[in-house]
Amino acid sequence: MELLKALAAIRNPFCDQLVAAITLLGEETFFMLVGLLAFWCINKKWGYRFMVIGLTGSVINQLLKAIFLIPRPWVLDPEFTIVEAAREAATGYSFPSGHTQSAATVFGTLAAWISRKWATVLCIALIVLVGFSRMYLGVHTPLDVGVSYLTGAATVLGFMWLFKKSENNRRGKMLIGLGSFLMALVLLCYVTLMPAGERNIAEFDAHGIKNAWTLLGTLCGMLLAWWVDDRHTHFDTKAVWWAQILKLLIGVALVMGTRLALKPLFAAIFGDHAWTSGLRYFMMAVVGGVLWPMSFGFWGKLGTQE
Repeated sequence: MELLKALAAIRNPFCDQLVAAITLLGEETFFMLVGLLAFWCINKKWGYRFMVIGLTGSVINQLLKAIFLIPRPWVLDPEFTIVEAAREAATGYSFPSGHTQSAATVFGTLAAWISRKWATVLCIALIVLVGFSRMYLGVHTPLDVGVSYLTGAATVLGFMWLFKKSENNRRGKMLIGLGSFLMALVLLCYVTLMPAGERNIAEFDAHGIKNAWTLLGTLCGMLLAWWVDDRHTHFDTKAVWWAQILKLLIGVALVMGTRLALKPLFAAIFGDHAWTSGLRYFMMAVVGGVLWPMSFGFWGKLGTQE
């Protein structure tokens, strides 16, 4: 807490806004945009890698949160103040840092993909900055951030090894996907079956259960998309630059529109249940990974001469 208090003492409005912008690099939206850009427009093999590594890293992060149950810094010390703009995204338990974990997997995978010294240095710098931003904002401790650096690096390195060994055959893909699915299932079972008496902050527990369903649903949808493309679709990411921009913008609008439209619909039909979040994100993944790529033949023909 002493480091967090020292950082709090040097806060100012300009730095608060700058650091708040940096921390966005560790949020779900940034991860989704990078993954979809790679998957739809650049290299679908690396797009799948982004999704599998990022989602599995989040599963590991959420499982550690559920096991250790460490509250946020301002809960541990009620006199400690945070940058209020960061409070909305600082849900769930504190240890380890989800934003840092996400940044480590996104930029770690990006560094492995580009495989250039300058890219590796830049990606490491961005990972460090995101971790620092979480401490500056007051929502995570150095331990939270440090462990996320380690788990993020281990996740990227472990999956890079698995992909190189197994990705080029269907059985290998199936085993990687099955492993990620089973980890998400373990997380869901743990957060839902753990005795209530062992959980001490009810609103954090509800958030953790919802996250577990969300991750399981997203992974299931992404793995279905992986299987459909491998067996049937075989979509091509190539298109002229302006068609790529349109393909990305319209596709993101469809995926986000699916998320927004299904939330009130499922609430009206099924009520307020955590599992509906998993169903909603499953549908998002199906729209983005199965249905939208079926239009890529059209986008690939735009701007080309017959």
